[in-house]
Order: sequence, then structure tokens, then C-alpha cells
Amino acid sequence: MKAPQNLQDLRAQHEVAVIEARLAAAKQSSYLGDAVLGSIDGCVTTFAVVAGTAGAALPAGVAIVLGLANLVADGFSMAASNYQRAKSEHELLARARTIEEMHVHEVPEGEREEVRQIYAAKGFQGEILEEIVNGITQDRKLWVDTMLTEELGLRLDLPNPGIAALTTFLGFCAAGIVPLLPYLLPGLPASQVFPVSAAATGLTFFAIGVLKGRTLQYPLFKSGMETLLVGGAAAALAYLAGILLKGLVGSI
Repeated sequence: MKAPQNLQDLRAQHEVAVIEARLAAAKQSSYLGDAVLGSIDGCVTTFAVVAGTAGAALPAGVAIVLGLANLVADGFSMAASNYQRAKSEHELLARARTIEEMHVHEVPEGEREEVRQIYAAKGFQGEILEEIVNGITQDRKLWVDTMLTEELGLRLDLPNPGIAALTTFLGFCAAGIVPLLPYLLPGLPASQVFPVSAAATGLTFFAIGVLKGRTLQYPLFKSGMETLLVGGAAAALAYLAGILLKGLVGSI
């Protein structure tokens, strides 16, 4: 959604139906971070393999084998790690909910006082504060949810672990294959393979950054350049390592 340009736009964005839609969308889990993280990591690690083999002057076949192996293994490893992270968040929330439900059942007055102090700290007092406390504690689920979010700072709408893992893996593979494409395409002179791979990877880094900036309403060029610089730094280190280790490879 674009930032409001004038008072008319601002008012339009605060109509009842628009507000309802915006609040409903805010509660939905976003997998953009998983896709961006997977894409950047896939592009970085695969091009690092390509840059390392180029720096060490190894055959193109080595870059293809190592790159594809990295694409599958590292992509799966990252997806599995993201799955475990998301699953752990669900388990933490479930455990916290069980504890809070027990507290509400065993010591309801103490839990009511916690609600009272939470909203008193927000500036409510007197009859309004008591109405808020009564309104929340009349609904057991709302009461527990309030304690989870306000007292423990937990998020209730968590992403699906399976979707998070799949999004990470697909992003990793989609961007990670880019550095290898020039090596897989026939007819490209050997002397041009690595420069084309580097250029394609750089464009991919920039595109990922632009996509991230567009979604998060950041300046597009700045976001693209930041992602390009991060990826380029990793690739430069890999290429330098390949050059430094070139003599070691030749002696084996």
C-alpha cells in the first residue's frame, strides 16, 4: 500500500471498510521474510561456490557439481532449520497458553489484577479501567489471549511451519540456480562463463532487494544496492579464498 499523498488519500485509507481490511491483513502471516532470506542465502552460497572455484582456476565441471550439491543440501538444511524455528514458536505458544489457562483457573483474582495493572500502565483508570478489566475477564479465551500478548509479548497468529519451510526452499533454489545457469547453457565461451555468472548474480541480488523494498515501502534503489553489496561482499571473499588456496589445490 502506498503512503498517502494528500489529505483525501489519508481520509480514504481511514474509512471503516478499509480499516477492517487493513487490520485483517495485518493478522495474516507473511512469508516474505522466508522468501527473501532463502533467496539471498541461495544466491550467496551458490555464487560463493562458483567464485571460489573460479578463483582457484578449477574446471567448470567442479563448479557445476559443487554448486548443484550446495543448492540441494544447503537449501534443504535452511528449510529444515526454518521449519524447526516456526515449530518451536508454536510449541512455545501452546505451552504458555496451557500455563496461563491454569493460572486463570487457579488464581483468577491475581490474573484479574495483572490485567488491571497492564491497562493502568497504558493510562486507563477509574471506572473505564474496571470496565476494561471486566470486559476482558468475562471471556476466558480473550482473557488468556490478553495475558499471552500483553504480559508475555507473544504473537498469536504464527506462520505455518510447513509453508515457511517450503517458501524458504523455493526461494533458495530459484535464486541459487542463477549463478549456475551460465555453466549449464551450451555455446558460451569458457572465458565468459564466470563474468556472465557474476553479472547475472548481481542483477539477482539487486532484484531481490528491490522486491523487498517495494513490499516494505523502502526506497527501491537503496534496498537493491544494500542487498547487492551484502551478496557481493560474500562473493568477493569466496573468490579471494579461492585465489589464496589455488596453490594448495595444485599441490594435492
